[in-house]
Amino acid sequence: MRPSITLTAVSFIAALSFSALTYAEPLTLETATLDGKIFSLTEQRGKWVVVNFWATWCGPCIKEMPELDELDKAREDVVVVGLAFEETTVADLNEFLKKRPVSYPIALVDTFEPPAAFAVPKGLPTTHVIGPDGSIAKSFLGPVTRAELEAVVDSAAKATPAS
Repeated sequence: MRPSITLTAVSFIAALSFSALTYAEPLTLETATLDGKIFSLTEQRGKWVVVNFWATWCGPCIKEMPELDELDKAREDVVVVGLAFEETTVADLNEFLKKRPVSYPIALVDTFEPPAAFAVPKGLPTTHVIGPDGSIAKSFLGPVTRAELEAVVDSAAKATPAS
């Protein structure tokens, strides 16, 4: 009997170690936006946040911008932030946004030092849906629709019992 108790204890300790290794801390992101404000992911706790890496030269990125804007305007429980992931100037980015305006905040991020909370995008657009707890609920590589984003938010809401 003694070997099985030892084996059980070792398995339990290994399981605890694995849990500790895979526990995800809430993400942090603090970045200056083009409107001169600071966007803080920490300040958005309790809401869903859509973090969209995009670029002005990316056709699929431009195509999804109106849907992201509609989502941001339509839902109080969802916040969208656009991270322009390209080498450009603030002036050029502002000029682009005059032709394709959005209401959600946009930040220009350094392609050589992207936000540490996220992996460097393997392609654009890359969109992360951050849950109210601050962890990534789902990530998309490539274009995403409002319906796909709302499906993530709504399915999580159905899975979580009302308190």
